[in-house]
Amino acid sequence: MTSQPRLSSDFLANHPDAVLVTVSEAKGSTPREAGAFMIVAAHATTGTIGGGQLEYLAIDKARSMLMNGDDDAEMDVPLGPEIGQCCGGRVGLRLSRLTLERRAIFLQQQAAAYDSLPPVFIFGAGHVGLALAVALAPLPFRVTLIDTREHIDGDIAPGIIFHRSAMPETQVSAIPPGGACVIVTHDHALDFLIAREALLRDDLSYIGMIGSSSKRATFAHWLAREGTDPACLNRLILPIGKSERKDKRPAVIAALVAAELLQR
Repeated sequence: MTSQPRLSSDFLANHPDAVLVTVSEAKGSTPREAGAFMIVAAHATTGTIGGGQLEYLAIDKARSMLMNGDDDAEMDVPLGPEIGQCCGGRVGLRLSRLTLERRAIFLQQQAAAYDSLPPVFIFGAGHVGLALAVALAPLPFRVTLIDTREHIDGDIAPGIIFHRSAMPETQVSAIPPGGACVIVTHDHALDFLIAREALLRDDLSYIGMIGSSSKRATFAHWLAREGTDPACLNRLILPIGKSERKDKRPAVIAALVAAELLQR
């Protein structure tokens, strides 16, 4: 399994001498909000505080700290013509060299922040499921990917939690309240089992299944045969990623579903 905090941990393991650059204050029009951060090592960076000249100045200052042995610094950067940016706001930056103690605190904070993100469970690691995981990985979600098969259709995006389950419908109960359930398995019968379990809950913010209007009708008949209240279908998004674009490429479907999830 991997998760977003693991990415920062891996970066620091590979670059133990690094500076944490955090947006401490954001006034007016700024590229990132207070709390945004990046980590700067001598020859690598991860994260972003907004790019452009602001980020260049911060990287330069952080690397100067690494060379000079400095532990802390602050920067107050006006985003005007003098630095080649026209946002018009002002950004305060805090730069802290990540000692062992600070690194431990930072990683604990990242883990807590990650745990507070909206959870998205993707059922199915086929082409669409993997593309959706790629689309969601950099977004503010805590993503879990579930599949039944021993061999899936590609690589899992960094930052995604992966589970293999022989009965994925039993994993629906693991979705925290307010979470999202996206169903894109390789098997329509399995899709139906998962969707029914999700629809039996009333505390999920999003339940979506890949398919068409004919699949929705088939699922409605199946639910009726199973004795499930057909009114629950009102909470099912099917098809997912609905758009006037008739483009069925996995990456396009993933982008449209990601937009649906962000809106929810």
